[in-house]
Amino acid sequence: MAITITAAAADSMGDALATAIGSAATIQIRSGSKPATPETTVSGTLLATVAISGSFTSTGGVLTSADPAAVTIAATGTAGYFRLLNSGATAILDGTVTATGGGGDMELATVALSSGASLDLGVPSITVPVA
Repeated sequence: MAITITAAAADSMGDALATAIGSAATIQIRSGSKPATPETTVSGTLLATVAISGSFTSTGGVLTSADPAAVTIAATGTAGYFRLLNSGATAILDGTVTATGGGGDMELATVALSSGASLDLGVPSITVPVA
């Protein structure tokens, strides 16, 4: 059974999450399975690191940031999860990565990443669930 919260509560949670993330965050794309919590030691190979310029903003519990620049993939592997870190390198959240249509928290055109190729995430968006 899932809990539900009000839209106002989701908006407040979104604001708090945006504050926790702060400015100059990074998103690491990694191979392997998502750790149990962001406090759990990172696992898998670091495939790519995407720098977020500026801060996330929250409207109605939906956080977005400016569209980050494309990055060069650092290592070849299969993307399995991502970790979002604040500017102090503290992990804030983890999520799954799947190919488009696969239902992951982040969906990429392909999860087979090749060293030296380009990766463009588009505009990152995080939604605080209301229902």
